[in-house]
Amino acid sequence: MHGPASSGWLLVALCAVTGAYCLARMRNGAEDQRGAAGGEALMGFGMAAMAVPAAVFTPPSWAWPVYAAVFGAAGVHALWAARAGAHHLHHLVGAAAMVYMSVVMAGSPAHAHGRGGSGVPLLTGALLVYFAGYVLLTGVRLVPVAAVAGGGAGGSPAGWGDRPELARACRLSMGIAMVAMLLTL
Repeated sequence: MHGPASSGWLLVALCAVTGAYCLARMRNGAEDQRGAAGGEALMGFGMAAMAVPAAVFTPPSWAWPVYAAVFGAAGVHALWAARAGAHHLHHLVGAAAMVYMSVVMAGSPAHAHGRGGSGVPLLTGALLVYFAGYVLLTGVRLVPVAAVAGGGAGGSPAGWGDRPELARACRLSMGIAMVAMLLTL
């Protein structure tokens, strides 16, 4: 997660903007949509914090267990929410990936971050396969929505927080960021 500074800052910006948009989405929609947007905002801001280049800021040793606890709690919440719908299982996998990365970062010396080989290769590979597949699937699902939304046939225009293609783009950007973070673990 602490690779080259320029790519680290791009990842911070992507995740922070995504987190901010998800916070804005919490104002609109049904209760379960607000809850999902809140979880995605937490994920976006957490990923932004983890992606800050180590040359600029190295978190204190106590920060990694705090990250693990916060995302562990988010994972328990996602598991509880999965009773209502299987789409919450993705949030569970994302939270588990954040816990995994926090544990790896806590156990790695500061100079090893971004050099690869710090995590469990099989688990890192499985998470990479999952998130790469998620990115590809979400990207494919996004294309038809964008094409239909651009050539809509009347009706009242949706607010920017109510647009399903923006929510999918938000999830896509977080999936891409997760792939990047796992690659530099």
